[in-house]
Amino acid sequence: MEEAAALLKQKGLKVTPQRLAILNLLRNTKEHPTAETIYKKLASDFPTMSLATVYKTLEVLKNMGLIQELNVGEGSFRYDANTNSHPHVVCISCGKVEDLDESLLKDVLDEISQHTDYKLVEQKLYFYGYCPACQHKLNN
Repeated sequence: MEEAAALLKQKGLKVTPQRLAILNLLRNTKEHPTAETIYKKLASDFPTMSLATVYKTLEVLKNMGLIQELNVGEGSFRYDANTNSHPHVVCISCGKVEDLDESLLKDVLDEISQHTDYKLVEQKLYFYGYCPACQHKLNN
């Protein structure tokens, strides 16, 4: 909690219990939750917090570069505290989103830079398929 509070202060943001809780939840999960999921997970600890507060907080954290917003094509955004540019893999059956190591794409990124003369600074790449659990369900 102290690390998150220091991070918020460093960015010039007011430190509130809700902001700390949302940032800590995102920093301690690999799930890439939606705003609604975050709201549901924190509702018992913060019964007066509204879904609008969650959305506003996520927008502030995103604009300050503390989280990234993912659009994996579901109609709602997912959120990730890993702000380094990295690809994701999305299960088209259950909606699970997982991080992929950027090193998997190093050769591809180098090739794109060479063929386009662009200096790449960021990428947002999503792969879609069936996670192992959903593959198992499909095969049975």
